Amino acid sequence: MKPISLRPANIPLPYFDFLLEQLNRGEPMVQQAFGRHVHWGYWPYPKQADGSVEDFAIASERLCQRVIAAAGVKEGDRVLDVGCGFGGTIASLNEQFHTVNLTGLNIDSRQLARARQTIKPLNQNQIEFVEADACQMPFADASIDVVLAVECIFHFPSRVAFFQEARRVLRPGGRLGLCDFVSTPFFQTFQNVTAQLGVKLANPVYGRVDSSFTLADYKTLACETGFSLRLQEDITRNTLPTYPVVCHVFEQMNYSKAVKATATAGLLSRLGLLRYQILSFAI
Repeated sequence: MKPISLRPANIPLPYFDFLLEQLNRGEPMVQQAFGRHVHWGYWPYPKQADGSVEDFAIASERLCQRVIAAAGVKEGDRVLDVGCGFGGTIASLNEQFHTVNLTGLNIDSRQLARARQTIKPLNQNQIEFVEADACQMPFADASIDVVLAVECIFHFPSRVAFFQEARRVLRPGGRLGLCDFVSTPFFQTFQNVTAQLGVKLANPVYGRVDSSFTLADYKTLACETGFSLRLQEDITRNTLPTYPVVCHVFEQMNYSKAVKATATAGLLSRLGLLRYQILSFAI
């Protein structure tokens, strides 16, 4: 595969800088863990997780499939996957369906370049990758059946702007499926207080991360933007085996800042302050 070296202007993405560097080098552990999906895993029975990278890769695919199911993707749909990363969700949809129109959107040209190199249409599917902002999407009104946002919405400049855009591009009866790290009211208050004091809790490894949104905020946002909440599933405990595996991968790659950031997120999740939610909305 041709190395991908372009860097998006004015977008701090240290996590993806690292991943792309390792993937370009052909690092097998990073390839197995993040070559397809760049999100957490889902284990139906977390105690059965064996801590291996192989098990994590299977769990990552499993999480992707749960979001796809929550959004009710079906044959013939035009599906837009925002924050599509290396195209893992597009690849899963491409393998699962036969007559879907798939678009992956990302603001980082490097991630899209890798997706275009590795994913080709199967059956009668159509695939396109578009470089754009999820809060300013270059699509016509009422032109999409399903919008997916798999573990990426916390990077966007505004959840409000994204929901407004998703509402605009979705057809009547359209669906929005996403997964996100959702704050508890207590942790939201704590973050607000520390922000006022000028204390930054976020580690810059993962770029811009807004983890201050609560489930109540999502319900209010849905109502204000013309969506109804179809499904809400708290899968925090099912994602907990992710943290030691990802920390191990970063430790092996001597990426200490990422180990610290991931371990901190894991602690917040185990304490119940950050809840991992799958949410599905409809017009």
